[in-house]
Amino acid sequence: MTLVLIGVAGGFLAGLDGLEVCRRLRAADDWTPVLFLSARDEDVDRIVGLELGADDYVTKPFSPREVVVRVKTLLRRAHAASGGGAATVRLSSIELDVAGRRAHVDGAELTLTATEFDLLSHLMRSPGQVFSREQLLSAVWGYTSAAGTRTVDVHVAQLRAKLGSASPIRTVRGVGYSADERTGG
Repeated sequence: MTLVLIGVAGGFLAGLDGLEVCRRLRAADDWTPVLFLSARDEDVDRIVGLELGADDYVTKPFSPREVVVRVKTLLRRAHAASGGGAATVRLSSIELDVAGRRAHVDGAELTLTATEFDLLSHLMRSPGQVFSREQLLSAVWGYTSAAGTRTVDVHVAQLRAKLGSASPIRTVRGVGYSADERTGG
């Protein structure tokens, strides 16, 4: 299993910064877990990194132990996602081939990042159940603290954009998100 660690401040690969490396990697591969390590700690920096397809974004100063735990979590999720569990999950016009890590809307294949797939799969496996951002951070990202719940919002927005009118993701104000037969909101 491969994991890519990217430093945003760049210049390390033929003049490319970390954001461009991530952009190019995601253009070629949606399944390799990507972790940003950066001194850039503004919300906009984290959001851009996540929107480009990073699975996690850690800012300096950071605890080396925390980075090790986050790497292990990403690798565990990627490894678990490559096997076991229900073969197919369906909700409305969306079908997830869990073992094959493929998503289809009305029969057409949809390209999702590993984190987007895991988030959608988690929501679809419990239709109608409302998950708080903290619960989703724990279940999908493996985080043990609620720091950075904006990460969930960014990934939900990306999923909704990709799913379009077929999106089963519903916002429950003040609580979190759920997936059900009703479309987004």
